[in-house]
Amino acid sequence: MKLTIGQELPARQFKITRDSLVRYAGASGDFNPIHYRDDIAQAVGLPGVLAHGMLTMGLAVQTVVDFVGDSGKILDYQVRFTKPVLVDAKAGAMVEVSAKVIEIDEESKTARIDLTAVCAELTVLGKAQVRVKI
Repeated sequence: MKLTIGQELPARQFKITRDSLVRYAGASGDFNPIHYRDDIAQAVGLPGVLAHGMLTMGLAVQTVVDFVGDSGKILDYQVRFTKPVLVDAKAGAMVEVSAKVIEIDEESKTARIDLTAVCAELTVLGKAQVRVKI
Protein backbone atom coordinates (compact mmCIF):
# COMPACT_ATOMS: atom_id res chain seq x y z
CA MET A 1 0.00 0.00 0.00
CA LYS A 2 1.48 3.31 -1.09
CA LEU A 3 0.33 6.42 0.76
CA THR A 4 1.18 10.04 0.14
CA ILE A 5 0.75 13.03 2.41
CA GLY A 6 -2.50 14.79 1.57
CA GLN A 7 -4.02 11.67 0.00
CA GLU A 8 -7.73 11.36 0.65
CA LEU A 9 -9.18 7.93 1.26
CA PRO A 10 -12.57 7.05 -0.21
CA ALA A 11 -15.30 8.67 1.89
CA ARG A 12 -17.91 6.46 3.53
CA GLN A 13 -21.45 6.89 4.78
CA PHE A 14 -22.87 4.84 7.64
CA LYS A 15 -26.59 4.63 8.37
CA ILE A 16 -27.42 4.19 12.05
CA THR A 17 -30.93 3.07 12.94
CA ARG A 18 -32.61 2.27 16.22
CA ASP A 19 -32.14 -1.39 15.28
CA SER A 20 -28.39 -0.70 14.97
CA LEU A 21 -28.41 0.66 18.51
CA VAL A 22 -30.16 -2.41 19.90
CA ARG A 23 -27.70 -4.71 18.14
CA TYR A 24 -24.74 -2.68 19.39
CA ALA A 25 -26.13 -2.69 22.94
CA GLY A 26 -26.34 -6.47 22.82
CA ALA A 27 -22.80 -6.82 21.51
CA SER A 28 -21.25 -4.28 23.88
CA GLY A 29 -23.37 -4.80 26.97
CA ASP A 30 -24.15 -1.06 27.10
CA PHE A 31 -27.89 -1.03 27.75
CA ASN A 32 -28.10 2.58 28.94
CA PRO A 33 -31.69 3.57 28.02
CA ILE A 34 -30.55 6.90 26.49
CA HIS A 35 -29.57 4.73 23.53
CA TYR A 36 -33.06 3.36 22.88
CA ARG A 37 -35.74 5.30 24.82
CA ASP A 38 -36.68 8.86 23.90
CA ASP A 39 -38.47 9.47 27.20
CA ILE A 40 -35.42 8.56 29.28
CA ALA A 41 -33.06 10.53 27.02
CA GLN A 42 -35.28 13.60 27.29
CA ALA A 43 -35.70 13.17 31.05
CA VAL A 44 -31.94 13.60 31.49
CA GLY A 45 -31.85 16.67 29.24
CA LEU A 46 -30.96 15.12 25.90
CA PRO A 47 -32.84 15.99 22.71
CA GLY A 48 -33.52 12.31 21.99
CA VAL A 49 -31.91 8.90 21.63
CA LEU A 50 -28.17 9.01 21.05
CA ALA A 51 -25.91 6.53 19.30
CA HIS A 52 -23.27 4.93 21.50
CA GLY A 53 -20.05 6.91 21.21
CA MET A 54 -18.04 3.75 20.73
CA LEU A 55 -20.35 2.69 17.89
CA THR A 56 -19.70 5.99 16.12
CA MET A 57 -15.98 5.62 16.77
CA GLY A 58 -15.97 2.06 15.41
CA LEU A 59 -17.85 2.98 12.27
CA ALA A 60 -15.50 5.87 11.57
CA VAL A 61 -12.32 3.79 11.78
CA GLN A 62 -13.86 1.23 9.42
CA THR A 63 -13.09 3.71 6.64
CA VAL A 64 -9.36 3.21 7.30
CA VAL A 65 -9.64 -0.54 7.95
CA ASP A 66 -11.31 -1.03 4.57
CA PHE A 67 -8.60 0.99 2.86
CA VAL A 68 -5.60 -0.72 4.47
CA GLY A 69 -7.29 -4.12 4.19
CA ASP A 70 -6.41 -5.47 7.62
CA SER A 71 -7.55 -4.29 11.06
CA GLY A 72 -4.23 -5.58 12.43
CA LYS A 73 -2.52 -2.65 10.71
CA ILE A 74 -4.26 -0.21 13.04
CA LEU A 75 -1.63 0.63 15.65
CA ASP A 76 -3.41 3.43 17.51
CA TYR A 77 -6.76 5.18 17.29
CA GLN A 78 -7.91 8.14 19.32
CA VAL A 79 -10.85 10.51 19.15
CA ARG A 80 -12.64 13.17 21.14
CA PHE A 81 -16.40 13.00 21.17
CA THR A 82 -17.53 16.51 20.20
CA LYS A 83 -21.26 16.15 19.46
CA PRO A 84 -23.71 13.32 19.99
CA VAL A 85 -25.25 11.43 17.08
CA LEU A 86 -29.02 11.80 17.42
CA VAL A 87 -30.83 8.76 16.02
CA ASP A 88 -34.37 9.55 14.90
CA ALA A 89 -36.88 6.72 15.41
CA LYS A 90 -37.93 6.76 11.75
CA ALA A 91 -35.13 8.39 9.74
CA GLY A 92 -32.18 7.12 11.78
CA ALA A 93 -28.92 9.02 11.35
CA MET A 94 -26.28 9.19 8.64
CA VAL A 95 -22.64 9.54 9.63
CA GLU A 96 -20.34 10.68 6.83
CA VAL A 97 -16.65 9.91 7.26
CA SER A 98 -13.72 11.27 5.30
CA ALA A 99 -10.06 10.45 5.87
CA LYS A 100 -6.80 12.11 4.88
CA VAL A 101 -3.16 11.06 5.20
CA ILE A 102 -1.45 13.70 7.34
CA GLU A 103 1.94 12.22 8.15
CA ILE A 104 4.17 9.41 6.93
CA ASP A 105 7.14 8.11 8.90
CA GLU A 106 9.29 6.08 6.53
CA GLU A 107 11.64 4.99 9.31
CA SER A 108 8.95 3.38 11.44
CA LYS A 109 6.83 2.50 8.41
CA THR A 110 3.75 4.16 9.88
CA ALA A 111 1.30 6.81 8.76
CA ARG A 112 -1.17 9.04 10.54
CA ILE A 113 -4.59 9.35 8.98
CA ASP A 114 -7.03 11.93 10.29
CA LEU A 115 -10.77 11.29 10.15
CA THR A 116 -13.64 13.71 9.89
CA ALA A 117 -17.01 12.35 11.00
CA VAL A 118 -20.09 14.47 10.37
CA CYS A 119 -23.76 13.88 11.16
CA ALA A 120 -26.50 16.39 10.36
CA GLU A 121 -23.81 18.93 9.37
CA LEU A 122 -22.14 18.66 12.81
CA THR A 123 -18.67 17.26 13.39
CA VAL A 124 -19.23 14.44 15.87
CA LEU A 125 -15.63 13.31 16.41
CA GLY A 126 -12.74 15.67 17.03
CA LYS A 127 -9.02 14.94 16.82
CA ALA A 128 -9.83 11.59 15.27
CA GLN A 129 -6.43 10.17 14.42
CA VAL A 130 -5.47 6.70 13.27
CA ARG A 131 -1.89 5.46 13.17
CA VAL A 132 -1.40 2.59 10.71
CA LYS A 133 1.44 0.27 9.75
CA ILE A 134 2.38 0.67 6.09
